[in-house]
Amino acid sequence: MKGKNGHGDHARKSNDRESEAAAGKGGGKRGKAASGANAAALSEEEASAFRERILAYYRAHGRSLPWRETRDPYAILVSEIMLQQTQVDRVREKYRAFLAVFPGFEELARAPLADVLSLWQGLGYNRRAISLKLCAEAVVERCGGRLPGGIPELEALPGIGPYTARAVALFAFGEPTPFIETNIRSVYLHHFFPGEEKVSDALILPLVEATMDREDPREWYYALMDYGSQLKRTGENPSRRSAHHTRQSPFRGSNREQRSLILKAILANPGITGQELRGAVPEAAASLEKNLLQLEREGFICREEDGYRVR
Repeated sequence: MKGKNGHGDHARKSNDRESEAAAGKGGGKRGKAASGANAAALSEEEASAFRERILAYYRAHGRSLPWRETRDPYAILVSEIMLQQTQVDRVREKYRAFLAVFPGFEELARAPLADVLSLWQGLGYNRRAISLKLCAEAVVERCGGRLPGGIPELEALPGIGPYTARAVALFAFGEPTPFIETNIRSVYLHHFFPGEEKVSDALILPLVEATMDREDPREWYYALMDYGSQLKRTGENPSRRSAHHTRQSPFRGSNREQRSLILKAILANPGITGQELRGAVPEAAASLEKNLLQLEREGFICREEDGYRVR
């Protein structure tokens, strides 16, 4: 069997800004999908046929990605945080490099934030690096360096929200729990809600639970993610029919890009002054003061005398 791999070609949209519905915490408008599939009416034969179709694709076309070749909770947590809103191909090499430098919670907790952020460059959404480091510090201080396996305990840690807690519980600890991310959502929209618009995750989640392969939930979720990724590559993206679908704004020319450039300049030149930053990052000059203040408030940087450093 080929399938021991990652979460799909597209950036993971269910991250820890995710909807509660995606993680099984209810809520959400029913949208226009009231005529769609009903988990209570799904027969075991139908559920079995659906599982076989997904698993058959996975056995033939599953991709090999490094985080699917481990059950180490730390490594799986790192992969889950990296995969949030970032494409798999960008994560693959960074994941290996990150684990080589920070192989466990102890090493990450002790590391200077500047070293963590420097290695994170290229993945974007740098807040995730801070959250991951804060999580490592909490695991060391509160949990003796061992990541807990329970969902409530995981959610109590910094940087771990409803989706990530469930994904880690399943992939690292084998806990069969229903959750939704963008590729999983695509599969259920395609198969159970053809032609429906504005379908809520609150309608999809019972189907995720009803069709789950509880004997091997880890392989099952990998299969769903790969099948959903294939749907997006070969046709119209079913996720666009979700009530939760949003378009990610372009990075180039955005304030996110300006913040990234500012942080990169500070990492390269600790103690750099505001005036020097204007020269180093001229495209960010207009909003430099606002972004410096925000980066300071968010825990990225600190001001020392006239210069700026990563905390």
